[in-house]
Amino acid sequence: MKLLKTFWLRLKTPSKVAVGLVLFMGFMGGLLFWGGFNTVMEKTNAEEFCAGCHAPIVKEIQETIHFSNRSGVRAICSDCHVPHNWTDKIVRKVQASKEIFSHMMGTIDTPEKFNARRGHLAEREWQRMKNNDSQECRNCHQFNYMDFSEQAPRSAKQHSTALASGDKTCVDCHKGIAHKLPDMKDVAGWQ
Repeated sequence: MKLLKTFWLRLKTPSKVAVGLVLFMGFMGGLLFWGGFNTVMEKTNAEEFCAGCHAPIVKEIQETIHFSNRSGVRAICSDCHVPHNWTDKIVRKVQASKEIFSHMMGTIDTPEKFNARRGHLAEREWQRMKNNDSQECRNCHQFNYMDFSEQAPRSAKQHSTALASGDKTCVDCHKGIAHKLPDMKDVAGWQ
């Protein structure tokens, strides 16, 4: 540290200005990069962006309680499919790049092709949500604030036992809450 301080003091003023200018330019470049990167990240969370490839799927949610309800709270695609915390969001965006590639390659670029793969895609998404304890659900629905007296008896029982104990997570029971279900005959535990 002393060596660095001595070096800095021996520099002539024009050199200090040059070093300061380089540091400032590096900082501004980093700030501009961060701003641009973050802007792109947020734009790809917009429902319009999702509808570019998933228009029929985006339309499905418009028929659910997550789109229109008595409280006026509306969930959009990114609320359920993109984690809110930054590092998890970055990981999910990298994973989603594979989905964009599949769409561009023609794997799921039509409603018919998408529906043919719907079961596989749903299973993958359900597993992702199970692995993170349905964190995206919990961003809006907080267990500690649930009023079991306002729930149907079966729901209240499940929420107060299986969910409370950690044996199950939201997606175990709430598959298809915002999308049409695929063929469920091979899905374990589904009646």
